[in-house]
Amino acid sequence: MPTTHKSSWRARLAHLSSIALALGLTLGAAGPALALSDIPPLPAPQQDPAAPQQPVEGEETEDLADPGPMGIPDPDPLINKPANDLPPVDAQADPDQPPPEVIYDLSKVPEPVRRMRELLIEAATSGDIERLRILMNPGPNQTRIVLESSDADPVAALKQLSGDEEGIEILAILIDILSTGFVRVDAGTPDEAYVWPYFAEKPLALLTLPEKVELLRIVTAGDVAEMQELGNYNFFRLGISPDGQWKFLTAGD
Repeated sequence: MPTTHKSSWRARLAHLSSIALALGLTLGAAGPALALSDIPPLPAPQQDPAAPQQPVEGEETEDLADPGPMGIPDPDPLINKPANDLPPVDAQADPDQPPPEVIYDLSKVPEPVRRMRELLIEAATSGDIERLRILMNPGPNQTRIVLESSDADPVAALKQLSGDEEGIEILAILIDILSTGFVRVDAGTPDEAYVWPYFAEKPLALLTLPEKVELLRIVTAGDVAEMQELGNYNFFRLGISPDGQWKFLTAGD
């Protein structure tokens, strides 16, 4: 209870106590003491309604809400939400930067990109994760598998991240992300790539309702809530270069 309320109630109690004490002294002088139940209520003081209210000495003049039967005022809400409560803004959303174009039409990409995507889906559909190895372009330009794994072998690293020993879960995830729309990044540079899914590049705050449905086909609602707190998509993403090389598979921020 606020301090102002405490001091006000104490002043009222002190005032009532002084009245009771004076009344007890008067009754004691006139005759035997009466029980509290025998004391008639004091008449309410008559006051000219036009006269200004005079505060009781020692009592604060601050207006108090009706304390109710227990003498405790109703508390204010713990959280005051603005009337125009807006959804959280994605930390990566730049109002001056237009969102990337989301591509669904595979005819808009080079034929080597379409071919590598088909080969990845075929390998994943087979259920044999070893079939991804030949698509990783072994050598100096091998596919970058940037994942939280201590294993240097890329296929073994994928198996470590899978919920099963054979890596089938990872294969299912590959099919899921390659079934969404995608974006073109770093156009005209050596790092140019087509990236699946497009959530890796489009701010989550700008997703349309159908795009949110597409996102929930890949991750859970709990994952989405965590991503919104972090400000970006942090699940698996895959990149293919314009010449058809599988450039990377990564996850995280």
